[in-house]
Amino acid sequence: MEILIRKFVAGDEVAFRRLNEEWIVRFFKLEEKDREMLADPQATILDKGGRIFIALKDGEAVGCCALLAMRPGEFEVGKMAVTQTAQGGGVGRKLLARVVAEAAAAGVNRLYLVTHDSLRPAIRLYESLGFTNVPTERLVPSGYERGNVFMEAYL
Repeated sequence: MEILIRKFVAGDEVAFRRLNEEWIVRFFKLEEKDREMLADPQATILDKGGRIFIALKDGEAVGCCALLAMRPGEFEVGKMAVTQTAQGGGVGRKLLARVVAEAAAAGVNRLYLVTHDSLRPAIRLYESLGFTNVPTERLVPSGYERGNVFMEAYL
């Protein structure tokens, strides 16, 4: 399976929304923060210094991941999704590896993410690429009801 990872281009808004809504509603519920980002990724992510990457298989968007600007030298990895039919084929690993590499090349020294303890395959993926749990004393509320696992990676 040939997977191409590229940066977000105009017109990717529909795929970005579809991919994220698919997994969120399968496991949880869409929250206000999701609706805002998915309605306008240009304004809520890209215009604020973030980046979005799209995974394509045979020209079809099968995955996505965003880097959300936090503070200088730090990004949050968010809105990572791989469509159900493409899961288990290495799309998520390739996508996350590209995101980490892009962050490192941009001089980012810390990546942060929020997930849920029921998403064990995702957590194993994050751990395999160097993410560890944020110490309890440094936890900051995520703004998501579903967020109960907080991880970081230093680059």
